[in-house]
Amino acid sequence: MSWLERTELLVGPEKLEVLKNSNVLVVGLGGVGAYAAEMICRAGVGKMTIADGDVVDESNRNRQLPALTSTVGQPKTEVLAQRFRDINPEIELTTVNDFIRDEITIELLQSQPFDYVVDAIDTLSPKVFLINHSINMGLNVVSALGAGGKSDPAKVQVADISKSYNCKLGRVLRKRLAKLGIRKGFKVVFSPEEVAEGAVRLEEGQNKKSTVGTISYMPPVFGCFVASVVIRDLLDKKATTLIL
Repeated sequence: MSWLERTELLVGPEKLEVLKNSNVLVVGLGGVGAYAAEMICRAGVGKMTIADGDVVDESNRNRQLPALTSTVGQPKTEVLAQRFRDINPEIELTTVNDFIRDEITIELLQSQPFDYVVDAIDTLSPKVFLINHSINMGLNVVSALGAGGKSDPAKVQVADISKSYNCKLGRVLRKRLAKLGIRKGFKVVFSPEEVAEGAVRLEEGQNKKSTVGTISYMPPVFGCFVASVVIRDLLDKKATTLIL
């Protein structure tokens, strides 16, 4: 009995082969990205690259997949690589234990023929850089917007970036991308829910100026939405190609 028996029952053997022959890049393995990556892995995608330069921190345990008391201090890429190979021993997995920005981004995008790029970066500049260069290279992209400060999973949506609203990260992202000539053309996962009052703490850090309160289930919900975009698009586009 194959571990993908239930997946094949749902999508059929031809589309299961499409997933097995697909190659997905996931950048950012925090609360959203790690869950997105695991759902993509569990769907049977045969080739993946996961990238993040961070290690598991004690504060990650309320919401992040790789975060356990036993994994604190370990690189997130290594923790997740072990999980993914335990899920699918046949997966072709590349790990990049580095923060993806500037020239590293371009090198990574050119390293393999990716069928889809997942942006789960929570820092604005490298997020803009990844999306911009992915689109300029003709790659399919889905981007996760802000899950922090939200608590209602029923309000999470998928839309073109131009249709996103009432999300601070989305607003700034649209503004930055517009200066680069990008106003539409890729999907985002977002929630228009108002950020809970008192959920933001201002602080100065290396990569961020504030910390936003986050509940356990919201980043996984965002991650599952992201994975669903990737999987459904891969199946739709590849199936259309096969028919043609």
